[in-house]
Amino acid sequence: MAERIQFDLLATDGDARTGVLSTPRGNVRTPAFMPVGTAGTVKAMMPESVRAAGADIVLGNTYHLMLRPGAERIERLGGLHRFMNWSGPILTDSGGFQVMSLAGLRRLTEQGVTFRSHIDGSQHEITPERSIEIQRLLGSDIVMAFDECPALPAERGRIEESMLLSMRWANRSREAFGDSPSQAIFGIQQGGLEVDLRKESARSLCAIGFDGYAVGGLAVGEEQQAMFGILDHVPEMLPMDRPRYLMGVGKPDDIVGAVKRGIDMMDCVLPSRSGRTGQAFTRWGTVNIKNARHANDPRPLDEDCSCPACRNYTRAYLHHVFRSGEIISSMLLTWHNIHYFQEIMEGMRNAIVEGRFADWESGFHALRSQGDIERL
Repeated sequence: MAERIQFDLLATDGDARTGVLSTPRGNVRTPAFMPVGTAGTVKAMMPESVRAAGADIVLGNTYHLMLRPGAERIERLGGLHRFMNWSGPILTDSGGFQVMSLAGLRRLTEQGVTFRSHIDGSQHEITPERSIEIQRLLGSDIVMAFDECPALPAERGRIEESMLLSMRWANRSREAFGDSPSQAIFGIQQGGLEVDLRKESARSLCAIGFDGYAVGGLAVGEEQQAMFGILDHVPEMLPMDRPRYLMGVGKPDDIVGAVKRGIDMMDCVLPSRSGRTGQAFTRWGTVNIKNARHANDPRPLDEDCSCPACRNYTRAYLHHVFRSGEIISSMLLTWHNIHYFQEIMEGMRNAIVEGRFADWESGFHALRSQGDIERL
């Protein structure tokens, strides 16, 4: 295993790239999709099932874990890896996005954010220093700088003010992190949909110096084309030799479009959340297993998929257990979704190495645009 975290770029095809992020707890093949384990678990999945689905790394949530069961408790119990029985790398977000989503329950100052817990109303404060401390207590392999993330659309003045605050917090986060060869810290670019503010943010982050760079403040209400419009400019703003992480994305089309534009890492709750609500992602689009048309269907979700839901169960069965409120419905559909997302990543990695990413992308979109109602 690697003694320190490093990123090796293996191949490029246009702006799309593939590489390996090496950590003491294992390698992360990029482009990588990180399943979200908000409270120390990817919902409806066992850790070994997440690994079997193809995931190299998972994401933990600083905000939720600090409130319950508490970072200090997790540290006493051996750290987050041992606590949740996940031996691979873990990236923890800083808690900034969740805190900023609390609206009337928070107060923002230069120092940080004070807020009331959505669980019991108790008051807490997160500063850049406290966010880093929590993530170090959790034992994260990749720590995120603390930032503010305003929802879009927003006025330029609000976006600029937020970006500048996030850059000051990024500097404080980096100082609080110090140096750790076995851990990495990523800075978070902000600036909304304003290209010049994005450039200014990137310059500030690069001057501070981080192990990787995240693109924050997207997938927060803007249209896909607006997001892609910013991502068209991101590669020229950030170092080529460091991983680029697009936060909170997303749908299969979003993921492919992001990788096309040079993104290396992504995360989203969508595969697990959709699985719990009866939605399965397939090569042809989204299957709503709750629909009555599946009640007598003896086919799998996808005859070419090797996940347990497709290998061992019919659409009729999946429809039945979802309608019956059985827990196995969430388990099987979530496993399928995470497996499918990982298949997308593997397909793109292979295509980039072989110099055929454009053909792969065309085939991906062609299948999804056929509108094959019999398959959906």
